[in-house]
Amino acid sequence: MQSTYYIGIDIGGTKILAAAATADGRIIARSKRKTYPPDAPDIDDPQALARRIAQTALDAMKKANLTKRDIKAVGIGAPGPTDVRTGYVFNAVNLPGWQNGFALGAALTELLKLPVFVDNDVNVGLLGEATYGAARSLDDVVGLFVGTGLGGALVLNGRLRRGFRWGSGEVGHTYLYWPGKKPKDIERIASRGAISKKLAKAVRKGKSPILAEILAQRRDQRITSGVIRKALAAGDPVTQKAVAQAQETLAVLIASITNLLDPQAFVMGGGLVESLGEPFLAPIRQRARELFFVRQRVDEVQILPAALGDDSGVLGGVALAAEQSN
Repeated sequence: MQSTYYIGIDIGGTKILAAAATADGRIIARSKRKTYPPDAPDIDDPQALARRIAQTALDAMKKANLTKRDIKAVGIGAPGPTDVRTGYVFNAVNLPGWQNGFALGAALTELLKLPVFVDNDVNVGLLGEATYGAARSLDDVVGLFVGTGLGGALVLNGRLRRGFRWGSGEVGHTYLYWPGKKPKDIERIASRGAISKKLAKAVRKGKSPILAEILAQRRDQRITSGVIRKALAAGDPVTQKAVAQAQETLAVLIASITNLLDPQAFVMGGGLVESLGEPFLAPIRQRARELFFVRQRVDEVQILPAALGDDSGVLGGVALAAEQSN
């Protein structure tokens, strides 16, 4: 059989996803496992995690009835700045064994005996959307992924802009500053993690009885994107205020990036955007367009929801593997 298939892999803090797919983005099979199994004794061993990643890829191949001879290349999104030429991940802050860097590409090439290409996970997610999803056929696109943090990526002139230190697109660490005040990065205001932290504090202080009741009913104190959605639907004023602040901040960020780069579109994804949907995006879109400096054709700057959901990472991995192996 001709080598016309790819493996895409998305590495997160809680789970590893892998998919076997064709070059046109048709997924044949998926596989998933925990990044760190419960009570894993090897949590600080980067090679142990590399072996779990390799096994997840092999599981996807097996489910798709493919062998290594059918796979042209493997593409991976890793959580941290990554040298795409070597597959070296410099600092994966949410993976204990990789916080001081890890040669993931070399490790998986050895384990899988296949060509392996690695890039930052947000870059890979946007590449997936640009190749198969919401930003298909667009040349200049900014990705904003609102989750535990606020991830960003850039496609300019039809290609990912990675930066000479592999740190391009980190828009969540754009700083807000006013003289006399300490600079604060936008991620600390506009991410789901920031909203959850603010709401948890309000619950502890007894300022959000509606949210406290939602958490009590769930018997779980984690403030997830779904909990935020329920609190908004119940009319909780504390949650409404926190989300409105995040929306205003994201609108200012989008307007600032537009005034700098003038892209065709923004693709917004991540757990919070997926959970809250268009009611979350509509005020951001309206406010951002009010702040654009260039006033002609403001409605043509698209602010779109990501289209691929959980598949953005694995399909981005497929797109990365196809891009780098051809």
